[in-house]
Amino acid sequence: AAAAAAADNRDSLLGISWVDSAWIPILNPGNVLDYFSERSNPFYDRTCNNEVVKMQRLSLDHLHNMTGLEYILLHAQEPILYIIRKQHRHSPTQATPLADYYIIAGVVYQAPDLGSVLNSRMLTAIHAVQSAFDEAMSYCRYHPSKGYWWHFKDQEERDKVKPKSKKKEEPSSIFQRQRVDMLLLDIRQKFQPKYIQPKSGDKPVPVEQVKKESEPATETIKHEEKEPTKNSQQSSTTKGPPEKRMRLQ
Repeated sequence: AAAAAAADNRDSLLGISWVDSAWIPILNPGNVLDYFSERSNPFYDRTCNNEVVKMQRLSLDHLHNMTGLEYILLHAQEPILYIIRKQHRHSPTQATPLADYYIIAGVVYQAPDLGSVLNSRMLTAIHAVQSAFDEAMSYCRYHPSKGYWWHFKDQEERDKVKPKSKKKEEPSSIFQRQRVDMLLLDIRQKFQPKYIQPKSGDKPVPVEQVKKESEPATETIKHEEKEPTKNSQQSSTTKGPPEKRMRLQ
């Protein structure tokens, strides 16, 4: 139970950070451990040997002669990066690392351990693979008569962009085969007009009056046709009888 509680506490500290803006301008390798030992810092354990040395006003060199939990400055890259290690000392020459903390621009973070890094990377990879499978399943279609097939959104966009092939023209209808003027002529014969306009701008004239005016012209044409026939008959009567040819016996 204690191990589980320690693991939960470690996981909770991985997602938080701590900073005291009053210390940022004056941070240096000499006072960075004092900055880390502030009471408001959640990463600092007050049961450590650093607190004992601080209360006795001793130097940090006395930590090597003590056993138990302690904090040391592992690496410093002024003025922006400091790494502090939490370790358990067994002897002046032997210590077991427990956790590392890095301070960047005055902000304190806990460095994740190898197990946490592997766990996070594996969860990220599994999430990406699961998302890929879910998206692939959304494009899958099934029908009892067709079976399985893929239906992608990009395919619909490509089909819209592509020019559609021209469909074969259907056989022409009666209206397309016959000319429009023939249809209009048929309609005119069925529904004859009562008035016509000979020229544009003239007044409409009744159709009966136009027919009467055209009848004398047709009669004169008939008389002219009859006169040539009479002349031909007279010429045929004036001709003498045909000559008789002698028959050869």
